[in-house]
Amino acid sequence: MNASTPGREAIDRRDLSGPFDLVGDVHGCFDELALLLERLGYEVDADEAAPRATPPAGRRLVFLGDLADRGPKCPAVLRLAMAMVAAGTALCVLGNHDEKLLRKLRGRDVDTAWGLAETLAQLEGSGATFLAELEAFLANLVPHHLLDGGALVVAHAGLREECHGQDGPRARAFGLYGEPTGQVDELGFPIRKDWAADYAGEALVAYGHTPVEEARWSNNTVNLDTGCVYGGKLSALRYPERELVEVPARRLYWSRREEREAAARGRG
Repeated sequence: MNASTPGREAIDRRDLSGPFDLVGDVHGCFDELALLLERLGYEVDADEAAPRATPPAGRRLVFLGDLADRGPKCPAVLRLAMAMVAAGTALCVLGNHDEKLLRKLRGRDVDTAWGLAETLAQLEGSGATFLAELEAFLANLVPHHLLDGGALVVAHAGLREECHGQDGPRARAFGLYGEPTGQVDELGFPIRKDWAADYAGEALVAYGHTPVEEARWSNNTVNLDTGCVYGGKLSALRYPERELVEVPARRLYWSRREEREAAARGRG
């Protein structure tokens, strides 16, 4: 297995055995995240300027990426994730929205459609120090972690078995975006291959990225993105118990059809 890039989190964390609480795509839904953590037994301080969460003894939270964009309280979600990772009470893998925010913070010319414009607006007034800390935090994330002696893989968009523990371009792209077919659906969103349908690996792969109405088990994989920002639910999986804990969205925050139309106007 390849060594991680200096300064970045290590992909291979087989030394960490959990137990873990794996949380699907948050997308700025801070209120739901705070409630979910409370239901998981965490002690939560929901002060949006300095949120904190303390896990039950021995447990560790794992964010599956896409912390921001689209939802109403992206800075609070980012602050909580940063604080927990710094405290050693959480891990976080890089999602495609996180990677896009990182490129914007580095001054790159990126399309601010698909929710990034809203995140940037919410970050206004955060101050140069916090933005520098946020950039460093995002730059330190990796697209997947290998955990629990290799029995668990966490990746934003999932990961084929041959990429587990790898740090090359193919594994990174798959972990961030999944496996595109080159086709789009009726709203213009990319259609991705159902890689989990033929997954036969021994490691449980927990991921998100593609919203589903209910947490989806397929072979030895589980999709935990239950579309909270789209009015669905925010879901977590207790590992190794394989117990789902969920909270409903307070409301619909973001419409996929409106998102597509807004992006089309921006390109026009």
